[in-house]
Amino acid sequence: MPASDIIDRAALVRDLVAAVREAGALALMSFKGPIKSWFKGGNSPVSEADLAVDALLRDRLQAALPGGWLSEETEDDPARLASKRVWIVDPIDGTRAFLAGLPDWTIAVALAEAGRPVLAAIFAPVADEMFLASVGGGATCNDRPIAASDGTSLSGVRVAGPKRYIDALAAVVPDVQPQPKVHSLALRFARVAQGRLDIAFAGTNAHDWDLAAADLLVHEAHGALTTLAGETLIYNRPKPTHGALLAAGRSRHEALCELARGGRIAFR
Repeated sequence: MPASDIIDRAALVRDLVAAVREAGALALMSFKGPIKSWFKGGNSPVSEADLAVDALLRDRLQAALPGGWLSEETEDDPARLASKRVWIVDPIDGTRAFLAGLPDWTIAVALAEAGRPVLAAIFAPVADEMFLASVGGGATCNDRPIAASDGTSLSGVRVAGPKRYIDALAAVVPDVQPQPKVHSLALRFARVAQGRLDIAFAGTNAHDWDLAAADLLVHEAHGALTTLAGETLIYNRPKPTHGALLAAGRSRHEALCELARGGRIAFR
């Protein structure tokens, strides 16, 4: 974070963790219970819990550090584009899993400056896993340092994501090990940051709120999360969506990108 924020960083991190944990406790009150839900634009589910968590986070985070606001569950305000700092929030990432009583949903929050995340928290309330990252400060899970798996080999890699990308990789590396679906995209990439997955993919049309916190977490864990061509993601643009993505440890990520650029892996 910029020098002007160093004095306040510890307090801001404490406020962020407290807000995200409070949001997790609020969501857990409705988890596996009767709750009103409906579908918004397209086929995306939303519930009363999503809205309640969004409201709580906005109140707590804006009190901790005022700034622009970009959340899946808040009507977009173009004023965020002119903000020096922007909170990027997914109140419940993996709402389908939440509504189905599955454990792999999270609360994801990032603070972005100049188009890139500088502070991030991803909280998986059911497993009580708190992932934290700050730019230049490393990445942790429950206060223990984490790191993406090292090496360039693709043999035997543990991989999760859309089947078409795994199949494309398997056509070149037959012994890849597909892993069960992780419904929260933020958590899928967090698993790369902690070394439980070697590679993770995301399909097209993921949003800033799905990605910003995980992006910083992966990079601070000595990994990379980019487009399939290796391009860095920029956040807080007028249209907050992205194309297909991959994450891995830095060396393995570069090896994958080289294969894709050379046409050896036909990602589509």
